[in-house]
Amino acid sequence: MLPYSSNYTFLARISAPDQQALCVYKPQKGERPLWDFPPGTLAAREVAAWEIDRAAGWNFVPPTILREAAPMGPGSFQLFIDHDPERHYFVLMEERAEELKSLAVLDAVINNADRKSGHVLEDGSGKLWAVDHGLTFNTEPKLRTVIWAYADEPLGDRLRRDLEILGSKLSDAELAGRLSTLLSEQETAATLARIEALLIEDRFPGPSSDRPLPWPLI
Repeated sequence: MLPYSSNYTFLARISAPDQQALCVYKPQKGERPLWDFPPGTLAAREVAAWEIDRAAGWNFVPPTILREAAPMGPGSFQLFIDHDPERHYFVLMEERAEELKSLAVLDAVINNADRKSGHVLEDGSGKLWAVDHGLTFNTEPKLRTVIWAYADEPLGDRLRRDLEILGSKLSDAELAGRLSTLLSEQETAATLARIEALLIEDRFPGPSSDRPLPWPLI
C-alpha cells in the first residue's frame, strides 16, 4: 500500500511473458465516498484524463487502463513513474515554465479539482509527468490547482492549435466512444464546452471560486 493517499492505493507489478512493469493500482472499492462525485467513478476518471491528455498530444499522464480482474477488484492501473519526490511543481515552476503551460490547460479542460504540487513529477530523464486525476470531469466548475502562474495570460498559438485539435477529436466518434465508457454523457459534453470556452476567451483561466487551491498544497 502506498502511504499518504486519500483512497486505497497500491504499488503493483504487471507482467507479460516478455516484460514487466510497476504500476499504481487504485481499486474502485477503495474509493472514499465524496458528496460531489458519484461513487465508484474515480478510477474511470483517471483513465479519461489519460485519454484526453493523449489526444491533445501533451503526454503528461502516464499510460492508464481499467482492469476488471485484479486482486482487490476492478480499478485503474497507471504506469509507475520513478522520480525524486523533492522535485515537484513548486521546485520546477520557474525552470519548466513553458512546458507547464500545457499542463495548466489540461487541468482546465478536465476540470481538475486536485492539482497538488506533488502531483507533478520529473523522471530521471527530465520528462515531466502528472498523476492523480480521480477528481476530474465534474460538470460543475471545480478547478483547484497550484498552477495559477499563467492566470489571464493569452494562450498563444501553440496551445490554441492543441485545443482545436483536441476539440475536433472529442467530436469524433472514436474518442467520444471511449469516453462514453468512462464518463457520463453530460460530463463529456461539459469537457467539450470547456475547450470551446478556452478558445473563445483565448486566455488561461484565473481563480473563480472561494476555494481555488487544493489541500494540502503538496
